[in-house]
Amino acid sequence: MELPPLILSSDLARLGQDARGLARQAKSGQLRRIRQGVYVRVQDWESLTPWDRYPVLIRAAASTLKSRTIFCRQSSAALWDMPLLGHGHLVHACTSDDGGGRSRAGVRRHFVDLDSAQIKERHGLLVTDRVRTALDLAALKSFEQGVTVFDHVLRPQPDNLPPLSREELHTGIDGNYTKAAARRIRTALDFADPASGSPGESVSRALMHRLGFRIPLLQVEIRDARGLVAFTDFDWPEEQLCGEFDGLVKYRKAEFLQGRTPAEALTDEKRREDRIRATGRRVIRWTWSELSNPGKFEVFLAAAGVPRQTLPSCRR
Repeated sequence: MELPPLILSSDLARLGQDARGLARQAKSGQLRRIRQGVYVRVQDWESLTPWDRYPVLIRAAASTLKSRTIFCRQSSAALWDMPLLGHGHLVHACTSDDGGGRSRAGVRRHFVDLDSAQIKERHGLLVTDRVRTALDLAALKSFEQGVTVFDHVLRPQPDNLPPLSREELHTGIDGNYTKAAARRIRTALDFADPASGSPGESVSRALMHRLGFRIPLLQVEIRDARGLVAFTDFDWPEEQLCGEFDGLVKYRKAEFLQGRTPAEALTDEKRREDRIRATGRRVIRWTWSELSNPGKFEVFLAAAGVPRQTLPSCRR
């Protein structure tokens, strides 16, 4: 989406104007101060979702840092439009100082060997390349985050970014990570599946695996006498059970609505589910609310009859 324009006190100062007026407008509720010397209009800021605010904070940092900065980790991921789990991320940037790990001017710095790192430009800012960015998230964050980002980069993207291959991701591991981090990366990468349709579906599948449930088939075609009914998010064929993740935001997205109102989209979804049930399958649905608490999600899946993984028998 188009990000709101930044209002910089330094721009006013260069024009000989009094930048203190920006502070007064912020105090009166007209502007929102998002970084020292950087403001946006309050209505613009409040219209953004939490995940859309993060790129604004990255741009705000870039606009006030004295030297051109190379962004990494979550910040690079956001600029590459990779899905990030959670909110309130810090701004992360590279440094060639092997001390690293320090926060200065609201930016967390991390040591990166810039001679070996691939640096790209994205939306006018310097970032670590897609391979390094995805690997960093899998190395440093949760299994769910690693699976989500690998599911994403292994498939083509809407802005014509080609999918990454498992081979080039595996190649990027050696020499850049500790053995423990490399093991975390490979575990998430081996589990990744580009058939996953959304971050919510990726997190769902990763949590199912971590909680000991059988991994479902993805995007299974369901047909009845009238033809194609649906491609289900998750399917356990032996149990005649389908699972659907409801991100809810899809009922507000133009590409999902396709000219329909949200109410019409909900009605169509109900009819689709009725047709799935008519084939003899059960349908269960969940949202981010269930995923936010692994214990809650485990209880939900168990109550719905989702099968557990079969543990290998031990031979004496």
